[in-house]
Amino acid sequence: MASPLHWLRGEVRVRPLLSGLTTLDVVPGTVALACTMIGTTSFDGFSTGPAWTSLAPRLTDSLRNLGLGQSAALEGALTIGLLSCVLIVSGLYWLGVSGMRRENRVGMTSEVLAGRFVHTLIPIALAYIVAHYFSLLAYDGQRIGYLVSDPLGLGHNYFGTATATVNYNWISATGIWYVQVVALICGHIAGLILAHDRALVTFKESRTATRSQYWMLAVMIAFTSLGLWLLSSANS
Repeated sequence: MASPLHWLRGEVRVRPLLSGLTTLDVVPGTVALACTMIGTTSFDGFSTGPAWTSLAPRLTDSLRNLGLGQSAALEGALTIGLLSCVLIVSGLYWLGVSGMRRENRVGMTSEVLAGRFVHTLIPIALAYIVAHYFSLLAYDGQRIGYLVSDPLGLGHNYFGTATATVNYNWISATGIWYVQVVALICGHIAGLILAHDRALVTFKESRTATRSQYWMLAVMIAFTSLGLWLLSSANS
């Protein structure tokens, strides 16, 4: 739905980038899914940083003291960390929704507002995915070159690329950092633009729509700060 291309009346047509998100069909669980997408990716980044490296052993030991085995305690610690990240992301979003509801003069509930603005989280989720997995794609993605010729490791060379190697020099660590930062910033800007457009449609008065977006701006800044902190933590 974020693609500038879409299928309409039997042909491929071009539309403004991200405009398809405004027609997102919100069903029960859509808000939870969007928050989970951001939260799980956030934990992937957080789990590689020094904060989790310091916290995880203590959390694991606490679970072992409750009678769990080492393996179960480790899985329990990871589960707690994952759920905590999802809850933090969900809490930030619902904080923004609750703030908008205070400016709401059309009687919408928080649940309705959450559904109407949930599409603004999709660019952010995409930005987090790009920021977290770009380095994996940049390097390990090159392994497709030799794997396509010898997928089972049996010495085959179907397409003549079995001797291909991974070039770790095509992009520097600094270049990857810039891609990650730009992805995060662009994702949050896109989310804020979508939120502003939806506010103008949702609220009757432009002044009310503007005030409501102060809350979403705070949420977007919080998400951006979280993403940048995760990047710096993972690279420290």
